[in-house]
Amino acid sequence: MEVLKFIKESVGTIIAAVIIALGTSLFLLPNQLSSGGFSGIATITYYLFNLPMGAVILILNIPLFLLSIFKIGKRFFSKALIGTFSLSYFIDLFTKIPPVTHDRLLASIYGGILIGIGTSILFKMDSSTGGSDLITFLAKSYNPNFKSGGLMIAVDALIVVLNVIFLREVEIGLYSAIAIFLSGKMIDIIFEGVNFTKLLVIISDKNEEISKAIGEDVDRGSTGLRGKGMYKQKDKLVLLCAAGRGDISKIKDIIRKIDPHAFVIVANAREVLGRGFSIDKSHAVKAE
Repeated sequence: MEVLKFIKESVGTIIAAVIIALGTSLFLLPNQLSSGGFSGIATITYYLFNLPMGAVILILNIPLFLLSIFKIGKRFFSKALIGTFSLSYFIDLFTKIPPVTHDRLLASIYGGILIGIGTSILFKMDSSTGGSDLITFLAKSYNPNFKSGGLMIAVDALIVVLNVIFLREVEIGLYSAIAIFLSGKMIDIIFEGVNFTKLLVIISDKNEEISKAIGEDVDRGSTGLRGKGMYKQKDKLVLLCAAGRGDISKIKDIIRKIDPHAFVIVANAREVLGRGFSIDKSHAVKAE
């Protein structure tokens, strides 16, 4: 099982490298744009010295791999090697293909989306293609409390600034920022989904009636929590109800009709797991 899992993760790493290479070679690189990390440094050397981008990325990663041999697990190290070699190879392979567009805005959008998709697959495979994410893994191995997010943002920002300085065009930085932002948003969407759920907190003297109506009319369940009104020191029943965005207006209408004086809080629930949510609809049943 462990061997099969490793093979699956290795194949996923190669697929991720292909997708990232497509976004880089067919969109960002031909338009001098950068997604940060070692790819950004390789973009500079590509335009200043005509050095193959993939080869430069591989060379830059060699010291990191030498430092990380004894600091990260063998499994992760092996997948990171596969990812780095695959990314370097496919970037240089795809640069031989004519770019999809020379419009920098389109390139930043589609390049960023592809890189975000590829990076998401890497994260799901618990893998890496070297560069700044390998640096953060190394930093964490020395200091487990190290906050990697800040370092990655700082590194990406610094490299984009270097791209602007060396290639002498401010627009490069502006469009690169769009690519990096969209890449991050794609990672969020893939990991957390686009069907954000709403969470309603309902405080009313008619909560039992409201709960029954929500169940019958909207087919959503609710949970009663014991609470206490601190002003009058009275015990109250607080309803908690998770619902899709399309259900919110119906639920609010129900509440207004039953109790116009009800106190209602509607908040975003980034992800809801359980019956009625994030499962096969054929097996979905009403949440209790």
